[in-house]
Amino acid sequence: MSKLFNQRTSSSFILIGRSFLMVSSKFSVLCRLCSNQLFISETNEKRILSNAQPLRAVKNKSDHDHRNYDFVDQKRVRVKGGKGGDGMICFLQLFNNPRAGPSGGDGGNGGHIIFRASSNVKSLNHLKSSYRGIDGQNGMSKDMTGKNAEHLWIELPVGTLVRDPETSKIIADLNCDKIQYLAARGGAGGKGNHYFLSNQNRHPNVAELGASGEENVFILEMKIIAHAGLIGFPNSGKSTLLSALSRAKPKVASYPFTTIKPNIGIIHYDDDEQLAIADLPGLIKGAHRNKGLGISFLRHVDRCVCLFYVIDISQQEPYEQFSVLVDELNQYNPNLSQRPIAIILNKIDSEKSDLKLERFRLKLQQNNLQHLKVIAVSGKFGINLKELLLYFRELYDRNNLNSIVEDSFD
Repeated sequence: MSKLFNQRTSSSFILIGRSFLMVSSKFSVLCRLCSNQLFISETNEKRILSNAQPLRAVKNKSDHDHRNYDFVDQKRVRVKGGKGGDGMICFLQLFNNPRAGPSGGDGGNGGHIIFRASSNVKSLNHLKSSYRGIDGQNGMSKDMTGKNAEHLWIELPVGTLVRDPETSKIIADLNCDKIQYLAARGGAGGKGNHYFLSNQNRHPNVAELGASGEENVFILEMKIIAHAGLIGFPNSGKSTLLSALSRAKPKVASYPFTTIKPNIGIIHYDDDEQLAIADLPGLIKGAHRNKGLGISFLRHVDRCVCLFYVIDISQQEPYEQFSVLVDELNQYNPNLSQRPIAIILNKIDSEKSDLKLERFRLKLQQNNLQHLKVIAVSGKFGINLKELLLYFRELYDRNNLNSIVEDSFD
């Protein structure tokens, strides 16, 4: 009896243990689901505003950043595909029949010319004015077809537009790395005389010439892809600010129009996010009438998520600078005023900067622009740069959230 009781007791304990394990496993699964839901809600919340902090560059600025090179952002290029190989006229030569039959092979196809976007290319200065594809190989005896020519790949910066020179219509937008556009097709190879064999003509002495390649002319227009653009008057401190925010090494000098080409700086955050900011040449009043450097370089802000107006607060009328910049930007593209902007009052270390800052805010209020973000900084001494970088990240995150919402409705 005691043995039977022990067996029943042990079996009941086993059943209780198994049921406990099943309950605990279900409970663990439920906890995982709850934690996953909590993680998803937290990530969605982080999408709105990130708590990432900007990282200061610990490496020295590289020598590559300040090399002088010719920056070219527009180029007219003529391309022509390779010619197809000619077909061959040839006959089999047998011992008892010198002209046993046609055996001329077809010519190979000419090579295409293909534009390809590459993140390693930063300018159009390496391009030639004209390109010609490789010709296909001619046909050979014994019905051997000539070798097809290799294609010619022309690497362009990411963000390059391909335009028709006559209508200025955009044909292709190479806005992603490794995206391709077929610029000119190669010609087809000609048929050899074996192709023309028929019952009526047993010994054809005819072959085709290879077709000529396609010929086109394009205007290549480069638009820098950056998350933010710095817009301001000459000597407003844009290059100094870019140098303070990133490892970029733009040319800095006291004379106007020091920056004659866009410069890009990369800002790193502690969540491994990297944002690009572009320093553009200075704008002046009447730039839309080709005064100064004109406004043609403003095409580089077309892809920017947000715009930063850099105002020199050491000047007498800082608000006048802001008004001129907004007017010149509207002359170029009125839609740019709809993008998120921030006003950066640079050189806050100058005399009477506090008084000018208050006067600037009052001017904004009088023109119903008090909602605009104003950040007073000093690029030279690094004052309030962290506030600027955090707001930059906030604008970027909000734009990403809006893009996700728009994509979900499409």
